Amino acid sequence: MRRLLSLRNVGLRFGAVSALERVDLDLHAGERLALVGSNGSGKSSLLRVLHGLLRPTTGSQQAEPGLRQAMVFQRPFMLRMSVQNNVALGLWLSGTGWRAARESALHGLDRVGLRELAARSARGLSGGQQQRVALARAWVRQPALWLLDEPTASLDPHAKREIEALMATFAQGEPGHPMTMVFASHNLGQVKRLASRVIYLEHGRVLADLPVADFFHPQRLKSVSGAADLFVKGELA
Repeated sequence: MRRLLSLRNVGLRFGAVSALERVDLDLHAGERLALVGSNGSGKSSLLRVLHGLLRPTTGSQQAEPGLRQAMVFQRPFMLRMSVQNNVALGLWLSGTGWRAARESALHGLDRVGLRELAARSARGLSGGQQQRVALARAWVRQPALWLLDEPTASLDPHAKREIEALMATFAQGEPGHPMTMVFASHNLGQVKRLASRVIYLEHGRVLADLPVADFFHPQRLKSVSGAADLFVKGELA
């Protein structure tokens, strides 16, 4: 498989606090990688390093030239403008003409089932609707790599199901253009449903990196990391 990104011995520090420590990672086209671990384990920091929002303190990072990425956060920020313009603005800032950007925004809103709300104020939407706008905002950029930081954590059960269904649809990609997805989640059921590979982090270190079937196989996981095994048992209890 085509390698999109690689990290080698990456560390990240904020003063005396170590957020990531000696992380090695290869990410390949078409993978759906879930990052799991307790709060403060380094999931969000790793996502931000992958996206280039944070620069590693130590180690090296390489990405495929021209790799198009988009990131979706747990609580999306909505500007004081219409839903359509919230989606269009990023395209316009990256050089697309305003009329074309607004047209693309409508296509993006179609993909997430919100075209009928295009003229509404984005800040007046529900949390689930705002997260769908954030997904549309990412989709219109046609990224090869999606990065999602606990995108369903703040939502009610119905909205969670809607966002998860959209994630599954986007992960399928287009024929000949596999979509690659990295997402952080505390929902292990969601991880089982969406991921092809799982990384368990603890105190900024990768303690397990396994195909999803092996991660949820107690004997195989325990043979790699007792801490990861205890985490899964605790989360599923």
